Amino acid sequence: MGEPGRGAAGALPLRRLAQPLLRRLSELLDRAVPGRGWRDLAQRAGSRGTVRLSPSDLEQCSLKVLEPEGSPSQSLLKLLGDRGCTVAELVELLQGLEHTEALQCLSLAGIKIVVQPDSQAVLAGQVVKLCCWATGHPFVRYQWFKQEKEIPHGTSPELVLNPVNVNDSGFYICRVNSESSFVFSRWARLEVCDVQGASHEGFIGLPENKLHICIQPQLQNLTVGDALVLECGAVGNPIPHYQWFRNGFPLANGSKNIYTVTSVDVEHQGTYWCRVFNDREDQDSEKIEVIIEELSDLQEPADLLERSNHRPVGLLYYAGHGYENYGNSFMVPVDVPNPYRSANCLCVQNILKLMQAKETGLNVFLLDMCRKRNEYDDTILILDALKVTANIVFGYATCQGAEAFEIQQSGLANGIFMKFLKDRLLEDKKITVLLDEVAEDMGKCHLTKGKQALEIRSSLSEKRALTDPIQQTASSAESLARNLQWAKAHELPESMYLEFKCGVQIQLGFAAEFSNVMIIYTRIVKKPPEIAVCRAYVTDFALDLDVDPKEANKGTPEETGSYLVSKDLPKHCLYTRLSSLQKLREHLIFTVCLHYEYPGIEDTMDERKEVNVGKPLIAKLGLHHGFKTKNCLQTCCVANNPFHNQMESSPVASQYYIPSHCQPNSCPGVYHPNRMCAGNIRQLEACSCSGTSRILATRHEVQNDSRPVGKSNVPVETTDDTVELEFLLSNSLRFPEQQQP
Repeated sequence: MGEPGRGAAGALPLRRLAQPLLRRLSELLDRAVPGRGWRDLAQRAGSRGTVRLSPSDLEQCSLKVLEPEGSPSQSLLKLLGDRGCTVAELVELLQGLEHTEALQCLSLAGIKIVVQPDSQAVLAGQVVKLCCWATGHPFVRYQWFKQEKEIPHGTSPELVLNPVNVNDSGFYICRVNSESSFVFSRWARLEVCDVQGASHEGFIGLPENKLHICIQPQLQNLTVGDALVLECGAVGNPIPHYQWFRNGFPLANGSKNIYTVTSVDVEHQGTYWCRVFNDREDQDSEKIEVIIEELSDLQEPADLLERSNHRPVGLLYYAGHGYENYGNSFMVPVDVPNPYRSANCLCVQNILKLMQAKETGLNVFLLDMCRKRNEYDDTILILDALKVTANIVFGYATCQGAEAFEIQQSGLANGIFMKFLKDRLLEDKKITVLLDEVAEDMGKCHLTKGKQALEIRSSLSEKRALTDPIQQTASSAESLARNLQWAKAHELPESMYLEFKCGVQIQLGFAAEFSNVMIIYTRIVKKPPEIAVCRAYVTDFALDLDVDPKEANKGTPEETGSYLVSKDLPKHCLYTRLSSLQKLREHLIFTVCLHYEYPGIEDTMDERKEVNVGKPLIAKLGLHHGFKTKNCLQTCCVANNPFHNQMESSPVASQYYIPSHCQPNSCPGVYHPNRMCAGNIRQLEACSCSGTSRILATRHEVQNDSRPVGKSNVPVETTDDTVELEFLLSNSLRFPEQQQP
C-alpha cells in the first residue's frame, strides 16, 4: 500500500469536504499557536509546490479578520480547494505542521459502514463476494480477516473468493481504518457445502442467493445402541437455518444441519426430515425412514460387552484460586475468610479418596490453579493413606511452587491451561498422550515461557482416554438422585407468548449457556398495521443476579457477552444474558416493557407485563448459600481509543472481564504500562504471542477481582476460540505499511 491518504478516497478534492468540518478546521487554524496557524499552512503549501499562493492571496485571507464572521483560515482553505488541493495533500501539510488537533478533527469526521458483509451458504466452486462499503471519511482503507488471520491482498471493499472451497468456510470481518480510528464490520459467516460425487449441473440456473437443499438425509437401518447421524445441507443467502422433525414433531436438539443420537433405542424409530429456512423462504428435505432393530442376548457385540465391564470414571476439573502445602493441593472457595487456611478449603487428595471408595476405574484431575504456598496456613494435614491403585492422572496447570496465569481482555477470560486443553479435549487419545501434547502446545506460547509449564503425574496402567464410554452396571439410589438433580439444574422455562392490549404479540424464549447462565430473547411476532413502530425489552431483574442494564436487550447474543450458544439462537431478537443463577433465592420475576408508536402521534405509548418463570436451571436446587449478593465493582484505567497508542505511543489499557467469584476486601490486579491503581497491586508483564499484545494475571489476582465487563470496540465472532480472536483482533493489528521490518 502507498502512503496514507494516497488512495482513491484520499484524492477527494478539498472543496468536497462538508462545511461543518471545514468550519471546525478553520477554527483550529485561526487560534493555533505560532508555527501551526493558517500562515504556516500557506507557507508550507507554497514551499512544497502544492498550490501557488501570491502575496495578494495571503492579504485577502488576512483581511477576513475585519469581517464580523470572517476567518482567514476558512478563506485559505477555500483558496486551496478552488485550486485543486486534495484532502490527502492537506493531511500531509498538517502532518508537517504536527497539528494533531486538526488531523484528529479529520479522523473523527466519522466512519460509517453502509454495506455490511452478508452471511451465506454456497456450493464449493462458486464465486463468492463479501462486500463492506464505508462512507463518512475522505480516506478510508479496508482490511479483511478470516477469523484471526489477515487475508493477503484483502484490502478492497469487496473480498472475492474465486472459486470458493470447503477450506474457505468460517467467519469473516472487515476493519475500516482511517488515520487514527477504525471500525469493524459485523461478522459474516461463510458455509461452503461440498456435494461429493455429484456435479453442479443440478444447481445451474438457480436464482442467485436462492435457498436450495443440496444434501438430503439418507435412509437409516440401525440396531439398538448404534449412533444415528442425519445430515442435511443447503445453500442460500441469508444463511439457512435448520429444524429437524420426527413423525411431524420438531426435535428439541435438532437446530443444526447434522442431527445425532449417540445411542438409539426403539423409540427413535420413525420418519425424519429437516426444514431449512431463512428470512425469505423455507424448504423441506426428503422424508426418510429410520428403522431400529432390537438386539437379542445372543447378538450382543463383543465391544459392548467389553465396555460394560468398564468401571465408572472420576473426573475433576477445577479453575480458580488454589495453593499447595506439604504436597497437598487445596481449592479455595469463593466465600473463604481472609486470611484462609486448609480448614476453609477443599483438599484434592480427600476428593481422590472419595473417588477410590467408589472403585472408579479412572481418576483424572485437571487443576487450573496456582500451586504456591499459603503463608497463612502452617497446618500439616494428616490424611488417611490413599489406596494403591492404578489409573490416576494429575494434570497440573503449573509446576509446584509456581503460579497459574489467566488471560483477561475485552470481556473474556481463559486460563492458559484451558486455552490449550480445550483444543484437544475431544481427541480420542490416551489421556497422558493428550496432556503431553497440551504441554507441548503451552511450551510454544511466548506468553508463559519461563512462568508456567504443565506438570503431569500419572499411574496409568491401561490405555484410557477421556472419550471412553462410561458404563454403569447398576443405578444406585444415590446416583439416581444425583442424576435427577442434574436434570433439574438444566430445566429451562417454556417459551411463551405475551398478548398486549394494543394487539402486539411477543414471543419470550429461553436458552441455557451454562447451568447458571440463561439467555432471554424477545421477538415481535404480531403487530397490528395501525402501529408504526414497536419494541419490547426486559427489565426489573432481582438484585441477586448479575445483569448489567447496559448489556441487556442487545441486537446480537455476542453483545451481551454470550458466545457459546449464539449460533443456535433464533435471529432478529433482542437478547439478555442472566448469570449467577445459583444466587437466585426466589422465583425469577421480571418485566416485559412494550414501547409503540402510532403514525402522526409524537408520544410513545407504553405497556408492561410482569412475568414469573419460576426457578430456572440451577436455581431449582437452591444453591445460594454462601454466595455474596454484592460485588465490589471497579473500573480501572480505560482508554477511549485502543488504536491511539499506535499513532502516538500513548499508554492504553482495556477493560477486563474477571469471573465474579471474588474474595471480599480485595483489590484487583491489573496490568497497566505506566499507571498503578490504588491499593497493593503488582504490575504484570505484557508478553507477545504470535505478534500480539496480551495481558496476564495469576489465578490469585483473578480470584480477587470482580470488575464489570467493559464494552470493547474489538468484535467477537461465534466460534469456540473467541478468546484467541479477541487477542488477534485487538488494537495490536496493523496495516502493512505500519508493520515494523
